[in-house]
Amino acid sequence: MKNRWFYSGRAFFFCITLLSGADCFQAQSRWVFPGPDGKLVYAHSPKGDRIADFSFAGYRGGGVALPVVPTKRTLSPSGGDDTAAIQQAVDTLSSLPLVDGFRGAVELEPGMFHCAQTISISASGVVLRGAGDEKPGTTIVMTGAPHLAIRIAGHLQQKHVGTPTDITDPYVPSGTLTIHVADASNLHAGDTVLIVKPVTQAWLHFMRMDDLHRDGKEEHWVGKDHLDVQRHIASVSGNTIVLDVPLVDSYDEKFFTGARASVTKLEVRGQISAVGVENLRIVAPKRSIALGDREFDGLTMQDAVDSWVRSVALEETTNSVNINSGTERITVLRCDAVQHVPVTSHAKPFDFSSNGSQILFDRCTGSGDNTFYFATKARQQGPVVVLHCKFAGDGHIQPHQRWSTGLLIDNCDVPGGGIDLMNRGEMGTGHGWAIGWAVAWNNSAESFEMNQPPEVGNWSIGNRGRESNPPIPVFDGSIRAPLLSAIIESPGKPVKPQSLYLEQLAERLGPPALKNIGYHE
Repeated sequence: MKNRWFYSGRAFFFCITLLSGADCFQAQSRWVFPGPDGKLVYAHSPKGDRIADFSFAGYRGGGVALPVVPTKRTLSPSGGDDTAAIQQAVDTLSSLPLVDGFRGAVELEPGMFHCAQTISISASGVVLRGAGDEKPGTTIVMTGAPHLAIRIAGHLQQKHVGTPTDITDPYVPSGTLTIHVADASNLHAGDTVLIVKPVTQAWLHFMRMDDLHRDGKEEHWVGKDHLDVQRHIASVSGNTIVLDVPLVDSYDEKFFTGARASVTKLEVRGQISAVGVENLRIVAPKRSIALGDREFDGLTMQDAVDSWVRSVALEETTNSVNINSGTERITVLRCDAVQHVPVTSHAKPFDFSSNGSQILFDRCTGSGDNTFYFATKARQQGPVVVLHCKFAGDGHIQPHQRWSTGLLIDNCDVPGGGIDLMNRGEMGTGHGWAIGWAVAWNNSAESFEMNQPPEVGNWSIGNRGRESNPPIPVFDGSIRAPLLSAIIESPGKPVKPQSLYLEQLAERLGPPALKNIGYHE
């Protein structure tokens, strides 16, 4: 077997040519595919970039069944405002000792619980649960002034331990687990580290993101002078560090202009863990909102790890499920977001959104118009996976702003809308390149708007729908030159494996990992 690289524009392709001279395999990606032994084979760019292993996304790093936590408090609806009673039950459980990482569940019996204020969970090991499949089920009816229904939040604190050590690799490719540093004597297996990528004027100019304007005002794309990602060390040998989860951005010293990417040991406190919300229906008043109106939002999670949202249905909430910053190893499973009243604002709501790492949105659904069914937020570094989700309406799955990286959209269906890996240009306040190192794998949608950043991979593989390469959106009437198209393979015909995430998960942890999360091999 002979391997051949070939180059088109800035997109690199890898082709396998059999000894007989046959063409490349049909219905099979050149970038990742099953080898003769059934194991996945990954192609690399000349610099070493590859499609990442996304299987680390999800509760406890993927492939682990969500727990069933014993009920410790049970509540019935009062007919009045139930916020205080639910909050008191949550706070009571929060004061109990942890047993095997859990304190217990507050279970809301079938019926309607009227809540005029936010219910907050701020301690580890606490679950808020409804009656689930029992009819008529449990509904939280949002009343009063616009507010957030449920907040899960720790208080993340990061303390640097020792001084940073420079990364010595001239180029760190996306998808790698291994980096080299100047001095690893202070670093050990199990340590939490902060990896910092400088954001320089040279890089902004190369990405064509240094000249954004709107309404006569400058827009600033990334908005910070560095991009950070938190990882754990799996092993250290000399000055070589192996991480527990792949990096999903690249680090090229030619853009650092005197600065260096660095690694710093961290002491991390304040994140809460083993928190869940499940088997609930949350209903907000039907209302159409414009930009600036206060919102009835569903659920937010921040500064939490190894937690989940399971079987939660949300109706008319403006932003429904937001997995925010400081989150790691989270599963959002079989949640549904429905909006019957279209939002009139140009600022579309998010049904599901992520700004964390190792986040899995699995078999979620939704319907509505003028909405983002799923969006990433600013400066997020994954892996983040949207798996077997289905959305009805004219909305989009679309990374939203300011250089998120490491997203896999896998076997999703948006029959009336779109899936986009794109440059949002001057939209918002200068969202610019919304995503890099992202993969859309075996999806179906009406449209796919697929851009590729300079010297960065975005892949559209095995997708069914109209694919285009849109120009950067601007508001001064000018026409920007067409952008580089994403790497498009097997349009209109799915490739093997059917699901990239599930295949990666089974290969890393074995077939039982699929059963643990509700899939067969």
